[in-house]
Amino acid sequence: MQRIRRALIDLRRGEPVYIARDAGGLVILALEHLNQSRLAHLQGMTTQTPMLLLTAHRARALGKDWPGAAGVVVPAPASFGVEQLAAMAAGQDQSLVDHCREAAGVEAAALALIHQAELLPALIAVPIDSPSAFLREQIDQGEILAIDETDAQRFKTGAARPPERISEAQVPLDGAEHTRFVLFREADGLLEHVALLIGAPEHWPQTPALRMHSACLTGDLFGSLRCDCGEQLRGAVQTIASEGGGILLYLAQEGRGIGLANKLRAYSLQDTGFDTVDADQLLGFGEDERRYHTAAAMLNELGITRVRLMTNNPTKISALESAGIEIAGREAVHGVLNAHNARYLTAKNERAGHWLDEVLHAEGKETHG
Repeated sequence: MQRIRRALIDLRRGEPVYIARDAGGLVILALEHLNQSRLAHLQGMTTQTPMLLLTAHRARALGKDWPGAAGVVVPAPASFGVEQLAAMAAGQDQSLVDHCREAAGVEAAALALIHQAELLPALIAVPIDSPSAFLREQIDQGEILAIDETDAQRFKTGAARPPERISEAQVPLDGAEHTRFVLFREADGLLEHVALLIGAPEHWPQTPALRMHSACLTGDLFGSLRCDCGEQLRGAVQTIASEGGGILLYLAQEGRGIGLANKLRAYSLQDTGFDTVDADQLLGFGEDERRYHTAAAMLNELGITRVRLMTNNPTKISALESAGIEIAGREAVHGVLNAHNARYLTAKNERAGHWLDEVLHAEGKETHG
C-alpha cells in the first residue's frame, strides 16, 4: 500500500513509474504531464515503440468498443512528438485508431492506477522486455519508483479497510445550530469525508433522514449556476434540522468522482456542445465514477442502519441497500432550475436516470439567467 500511495503521488507530480512483472514491465507517465524532455527520457529507457493507454470509455467515444475491457492500447510511432500524442489521445488524430488493441495485464493495471490518481485517464507508456542498466540505475537511486503489477491491479482506493474516525467537534450552522462534524479518513490516507450529525441524536426521529452529498467546490462554495449542488446541500441541512435531526455525509467525490481538474475539463467540453455524460466519457470516464462503500462504512461506525434517504439518484439507494443499510423511504432534494443548469439536469434525468421530472417539467416553471 505504501508504494502504491507513492506511485499515485509521483504520477500526479509528473514523474514516471515502473510497473514490474515476471519478465520486464512498463514505464508509465500521465499524459497530462508529457513534454518533450519527459518523452525523450522515456524513449531513452527502451528500444520498444511507445504506446498510448486509454480507458474503454475514451475508446468508445472515439468509435472503438471492447465490451468489458479496461481500456485500449494505441501504438505511437517513435517519430510522434508531444503534440501528436496529445492529439491522438483527444481523438483529433485518429490515423492509428484502427491499429489499437485491448489493454491487458500490466497495461490494465496501469489504467487502474491512473484512475485512482484523479488525473486525465490517459498514459504514455514504454514496454520494457528487460530493464536496461539506465533504468535499473534510475530505480536504485530512487529516481523512478518500481511497483509490482499485482499490487497495482489489487489497489482500489478505500476498499481494503473501512475509514477511520479521526476527529470531531460542534460546528453550529445557519438553520442547524446543533450540528456535530465527524471527520473520517480512508485507510490509504488519501481522502477525508465528513459526517454532519444534525440535531441531538437522542432526539432524532425513529428513522432519521440521510443526505449523501458529493463535494462540489464550484457549487457548494461559490454558488455556481451550472449545477444545483449548493442549493441541494443547504436545503438538505435545513430540511434535516426542521425534521428533528439526521445525517449529512459530505463525501470527497468531486465531479461525480473524477476530481476538480477533470470536472473543469468536462465543463470546457460542455461549452462546445457536449452534454455532461458525453463530456465525461470523452475524457475517459464513465457517466458516474462515485462509489458508496465508504459512506456505508461511515454509517455503520455511527451505528446508523435505517434511514430515509434524501436523493434523486437511484444508484445511491441500491448501493446502500447492498451494503446492508435499510432504506425506509426516499425524499426528493431539488435546487432551482435556471438557464445555466437546465441542460445539465436534463442529461442527468434522461441519460443517468435521476428522478428530476418534478423540477424539469413543473407546471409554470421558470428559468433564471
